[in-house]
Amino acid sequence: MSTIMTARPTLSGGPSFGSPSSTATSRRRTKFRHPAVRMQQTRFHTLIQEQGTVLMPGCYDALSAAIVQKTGFSAGFISGYALSASLLGKPDFGLLTPPEMAAAARTVCSAASLIPIIADADTGGGNALNVQRTIKDLIAAGAAGCFLEDQAWPKRCGHMRGKQVIPAEEHAAKIASARDAIGDADFFLVARTDARATSAKTGLSDAIARANLYMEAGADASFVEAPRNDEELKEIARRTNGYRVCNMLEGGVTPLHTPEELKAMGFHLIVHPLTSLYASARALIDVLKTLKEKGTTRDELDKMATFKEFNELVELESWFDLESKYAGMKNVTTAVRT
Repeated sequence: MSTIMTARPTLSGGPSFGSPSSTATSRRRTKFRHPAVRMQQTRFHTLIQEQGTVLMPGCYDALSAAIVQKTGFSAGFISGYALSASLLGKPDFGLLTPPEMAAAARTVCSAASLIPIIADADTGGGNALNVQRTIKDLIAAGAAGCFLEDQAWPKRCGHMRGKQVIPAEEHAAKIASARDAIGDADFFLVARTDARATSAKTGLSDAIARANLYMEAGADASFVEAPRNDEELKEIARRTNGYRVCNMLEGGVTPLHTPEELKAMGFHLIVHPLTSLYASARALIDVLKTLKEKGTTRDELDKMATFKEFNELVELESWFDLESKYAGMKNVTTAVRT
């Protein structure tokens, strides 16, 4: 069985170990140092090692997950923002609960069983003990990892205003608790910090220090949310340890880049959490507006999947085949009984 080190080897695209922002931060990091050896390498570690940078589109239900898999992506992400919108019709404003995410993860992972899916665990549902239940529920649902963030509740989308964060030591304890809950499971733990938004002057340095603290507490990767420009992206990659996540949100505060550009900066997981949601919403708005105005879609068929295309997407023929298989068994059983 292969092993990996929580302390992380040097990675391409930037040095593995950054400098703490202060002596105080250096002292508090030691308190949360987690045992270094994991006994199992996760699917996400393997993907990163094979691909260098892994592009992950967001999905929010079984159908969108199936499309992500069929399109050829090697991994996916269940966005809390997208799930709040699709399940509740509400914004990402702390309204979605961990059990709702776990239930969605079960259907999403079943519909895209050939690729690993990371789920958005938000703040973990409470304190370090709540985090353990959240992690175990996601593992049972089939998720291959999660994001766990340090926002104060009620949390909100990382690119919205008005965010606050809990003390760094408190979130480090939650990361350590999550690591204990994971054990040797195939589950990739991403520690997210939203501290960048808390101060224009010191927010970035605080976020970088937090990311490094969370890595020592047991995270597999760090995610500094909502950097403002390329200079901040490069500084994050230069000063944080281990694997790094970058969020590409259309209309957000971070400039959009290709995976190749972000790989050169030093990032490893590239998440497009809302691309599918925004594309679906735009398509629905446009076609329903036409239907309302014209009373028919006969002139808009090129903007929709055809009946045949959609049946292929959901693999209808395989269900006919399965039905025929058991219908044949039923006929044989009836003949034997008579």
